[in-house]
Amino acid sequence: MSEHHLRRLVIMRHAKADWPGGVADHERPLEERGHREAPLAGRWLLKHNIVPDFILCSSALRTRQTCTWVCSELGDKAPTPKLEDGLYAASALRMLTVINHVPDTVTTLMLISHLPGVQDLAMHLASRDSDHDAYMDAATRYPTNALTVLETEKSWAELDGQDARITRFKVPRAH
Repeated sequence: MSEHHLRRLVIMRHAKADWPGGVADHERPLEERGHREAPLAGRWLLKHNIVPDFILCSSALRTRQTCTWVCSELGDKAPTPKLEDGLYAASALRMLTVINHVPDTVTTLMLISHLPGVQDLAMHLASRDSDHDAYMDAATRYPTNALTVLETEKSWAELDGQDARITRFKVPRAH
């Protein structure tokens, strides 16, 4: 594999979560809409041939449930997700540190986490040659179930800032 192999990073915010009383934030589940919409993200990834070979997922319940729905849509192509406590309530730089430790054999990485970290990370990594509309959408709003797709020729360890192109921003919604 060439050192300049194109890598893709998919940054996803969990699907719509519920706010049940007496439940710790880490244990908040998806609400009904979240359960309907999370599978749409997996379908969108398949349709656009963006299939992760590695998934990093926050250990919070709502991100784990989102990940389960995405993987159910990816079917046999789904990798076994790695739950990462360090992605819960993480800053963009903390998320980037986790990404920097991903093996170079991974060509399409998916990260499922929370605001504000996911949006901040996408903006931190976005290079000047990013798709303008996708960049502006990701910069101005990052609703639940949102996906940002970035491409880079750098290794995961070398990713630092302004070195990945945003190619797509999508919010799969149930109609």
